[in-house]
Amino acid sequence: MTITATNPYLKGNFAPVRKEITSDTLEVIGHLPPELSGMFVRNGPNPQHAPIGQYHWFDGDGMLHGVRISDGKATYSNRYVRTTGWKIEKQANKAIWTGLLEPQQTKVPHGISKKNTANTALVWHAGQMLALWEGGAPYVIRLPDLKTIGEYTYHGQLNSAFTAHPKIDPIIGEMMFFGYSFEPPYLQYSIVSTEGKLVRTVPIDLPTSVMMHDFAITENYTIFMDLPLTYSAKRAQRGKPPILFERDRPSRFGIVPRYGDNSSISWFECPSCYVFHTLNAYEEEDEVVLIACRMSSTNVLTSKETELDPEGNIPRLHRWRFNLNDGTVREEMLDDVPAEFPRVNENFLGQNTQYGYTARMANSTEPLLDGIIKYDLSKGKSKTHEFGEGRYGGEAVFVPRPGSTVEDDGWLITFVHDQSSKTSEMVVVNAQDMTAEPVARVLIPQRVPYGFHGTWISEEQLNFSS
Repeated sequence: MTITATNPYLKGNFAPVRKEITSDTLEVIGHLPPELSGMFVRNGPNPQHAPIGQYHWFDGDGMLHGVRISDGKATYSNRYVRTTGWKIEKQANKAIWTGLLEPQQTKVPHGISKKNTANTALVWHAGQMLALWEGGAPYVIRLPDLKTIGEYTYHGQLNSAFTAHPKIDPIIGEMMFFGYSFEPPYLQYSIVSTEGKLVRTVPIDLPTSVMMHDFAITENYTIFMDLPLTYSAKRAQRGKPPILFERDRPSRFGIVPRYGDNSSISWFECPSCYVFHTLNAYEEEDEVVLIACRMSSTNVLTSKETELDPEGNIPRLHRWRFNLNDGTVREEMLDDVPAEFPRVNENFLGQNTQYGYTARMANSTEPLLDGIIKYDLSKGKSKTHEFGEGRYGGEAVFVPRPGSTVEDDGWLITFVHDQSSKTSEMVVVNAQDMTAEPVARVLIPQRVPYGFHGTWISEEQLNFSS
C-alpha cells in the first residue's frame, strides 16, 4: 500500500520500507578494522500499514536493521519485530490500533488497549537480546537472523511495563529497569540478576502519572526523574490533551540506593524541564552527578498550538549535582549546541567518565541529526564529526576495541542517509579521531529509515546466543 499522507513522518527517509531483505555482500568504502567483529542492530518505527488518523513518529511497528561484521566484511538484514499486534494487523491486512495523537478507542480491539510496537530500543542481557517499548513487555530477538522469538515476562514475574532504557552495571552485570503507568502504582522499580532472574520489584510513590522515558544509575544509586510531562484522564475528558507538559510544576529527581525502596528515596526539586535521555551518572564525594540532555519544555505528544516556550523541544547537555548531605542541587548547561541521543562507553556506565557522545541536531523543523559530538567532560571541550551536506544520521553507539581499557579507544557506529542520492550506509568513526573521515562506510542495499536506538553485540555475545 502506498502512503500519500502529508505527515512528515511518512515522507522522505522517515517513511517506512516494506521489504525485509538479507544481503551477504555489502560494498565497503574504506576498511573495516579486523578486530571489529560482531553485529550492530538498530530499532525504529516502521508502520506495516497506513495508520488510522494522525500518525506520530513513536507509533510505527518496530523494525530492526542489522549489520553483521566479520573479517573485514559485512552483511545486512532487516526484520519486523513480530509482536502480537503486528501479527493481528498482518492477518487483517490493515491497521487496527490508533496512535498516540488519536483519542483512546472506545472499543478495545482484541482486548489490547495499546499495541506494543517494540520499536524503541534494544538491550543485551543474560545471553539474549530484547526489543523494547516502554508501555509493555520486551520481545526476545534471535541473533544473527533477527527472528522474533516472542514476548518475555521473566517467567511470569514481570508485573509492570518495561522501560526502553534499562541500565546494566558493567562490573556486576545486574540490570536495573522501571515501568511507569497511568494508574497507581505510577512507578515500579526492578532489578534483574546477572543470570537473568527478576529478583526485585518495588513501587516508588509519585504524586501523579508522568511520562518517564529514561533514568540513570551509579555504582550505588538509581536516579528517577519525576518531570512535569503528565498524564490526566480528567484532562482528556475536558477535551484537552491527556499528556501535557505542565510548565508551572517543578521537576523532581529521586535518588534511591540500588537495593532501596520508597522509604529510602531522596527527592531534589529543580526548575521545570524535561529529559528524554540521560548520558551517565556517577558519585563524587557527597554528590551524585547526573549528565543528560535537558529541554526547558516539550510538546512532543501534543499539538504545536499548546507550545508557549520558544526554547522548548531543544535539548542541550546539562549537569546536575545532588548533594546527599545537605539536600542542595546545582544545575548547569555544559553546551549550548542542540544535541540528543547521548551515549557513553558502557563499560564505564555509572562511573565518572571523561567522554560522552551525542548526536548533533540540524537546524530543521524535523528531528534531523547532522553529526556526532564527542565531549571531553573533564576539560569542557568537544569535537564534532560531521556527516556532510544533505547527510543525516542517528544515535551513535560506542563500540570498545576488544581488550582495550582506554575509555575512548573504539568506534562510533550509526546509520547515515544521503538525501541527494537517497541511499543509506553504516558509518564507522574512530572515536579518537573525530574530525577524520569515517574509517569505513558500509553501503546498505536499501534505504534505512531514521530510527531510535541501537546496540552493539560483540562476537563473544553472538557465540553465546547461538
